Amino acid sequence: MARKGLQTTDKDIINLAKIVGEKWILYKRPDLLAYDCDGFTIHKHLPRAVVFPDNTEEVAEIVKYCDAHGLPFLARGAGTGLSGGAIPLNGEVIISLVKMKRLLSVDLENRRAVVEPGFVNLKLTNSIAHKGYYYAPDPSSQYACTIGGNVAENAGGAHCLKYGVTTNHILGLEVVMPNGEILEISTNGVPDAPGYDLLGLLTGSEGTLGIVTKITVRILKNPEAKQTVLAYFDKVSDGSQAVSDIISAGIVPAALEMMDKTAIEGVEAAAFPVGHPRDIEALLLIEVDGISAGIDEQINEILEVCRKQNVREVKVAQSEEERGRWWANRKTGFGAMGAISPDYLVQDGVIPRSKLPEVLARINKISEEYGLRISNIFHAGDGNLHPLVLFDARVPGETEKALKAGSACLQVCADVGGTITGEHGVGIEKKEEMRYVFSDQEIIAQTDIREVFNPKNLLNSGKLFPSPGRCAEVKKELKEAVKTV
Repeated sequence: MARKGLQTTDKDIINLAKIVGEKWILYKRPDLLAYDCDGFTIHKHLPRAVVFPDNTEEVAEIVKYCDAHGLPFLARGAGTGLSGGAIPLNGEVIISLVKMKRLLSVDLENRRAVVEPGFVNLKLTNSIAHKGYYYAPDPSSQYACTIGGNVAENAGGAHCLKYGVTTNHILGLEVVMPNGEILEISTNGVPDAPGYDLLGLLTGSEGTLGIVTKITVRILKNPEAKQTVLAYFDKVSDGSQAVSDIISAGIVPAALEMMDKTAIEGVEAAAFPVGHPRDIEALLLIEVDGISAGIDEQINEILEVCRKQNVREVKVAQSEEERGRWWANRKTGFGAMGAISPDYLVQDGVIPRSKLPEVLARINKISEEYGLRISNIFHAGDGNLHPLVLFDARVPGETEKALKAGSACLQVCADVGGTITGEHGVGIEKKEEMRYVFSDQEIIAQTDIREVFNPKNLLNSGKLFPSPGRCAEVKKELKEAVKTV
């Protein structure tokens, strides 16, 4: 018989409601529709229920219940992920961490802060900016994405060229393991701590090894000086060469971003237009920071490199307001595609910088082959590409074509010595493409690690690794070989 307030006789729903309270569980179809996908909207699946715990202990109790009753489950943050990592493929119970959004402590002396997983990325910088500090990882979705989600995906951002991605800023984690055990992992800020790098293993594990409930992050002092350059090029090849030449000159910008003509069309048609010329083929947005002495010299070197590569126009931001407008324009890049296309698919390959002109040329050929426009917005400094395949899902067959075109772009990245993701994660979107960069034996080694942490495979099953096939056969062969030794 249903409990008061719950219009169901489902025992699992009733028992989960006892943990979080009847107000904090969703189980009716209309309520669940908002949770059938994340930012990867091509695939959608309804969850069994969505629960909203308030603290680590409630998360642990939910996980223990799911583990004891064989219920698949997964954790979800803001749902801004772009690879399908939070899609409930198996009718999971979604453990939404949005209520766990507190800034627990700030230690300026030791340059660290402790947050809950639902704490929004940009909010951390905003909370400590008046003290002269900031949090470096800055994904384009930082105004909405949560730090717990950033840990799951090992998110990057525009400034990762100089400052690294999320894993470079994690000092400790509290994790609820798939059996409900609560585990504390910390380096205490000590570099090269002994033992296995469990923080590194969990960061970027895409919610398949445990659920993070508390995060200790490194915070940084604001740089003394900062300057930003905007450069327009008539040829993508000239802009690409300028990227390599800037790095070759010994300059390591805080950020070095590139947008091609289609991307510029999108951002100029969207919320934050800044007047980019519509007829250029590419632009670079370059930022340097550090101590005041030497900044002007670096800027002059960058300007000279751009001029040698036939730049049409290059300028330095004259105010913080102008710099802010340039960055707002860039950070709306993905969403801006909605202004020029009904649908788009974001890819996330990584290549050696020296291969940039070749790869962009091959992506252009893929665009022609599939008859779909491909916009390129990316972190050019560290070779992290974001080809956005534009399509119309209302046209029969275009979604399938877009998926194939995106996969072809990732194959190009792998062919030139790169990989299939730099910050968005694998999820379900790119799990079959894992075969582009890993052998069957290497995939088996990784799934064996998952089985140690998640032996029942109830936590976020079906993500990150390819579907069983040849890998399963190889694993069986290896076990048989061991038996005969």
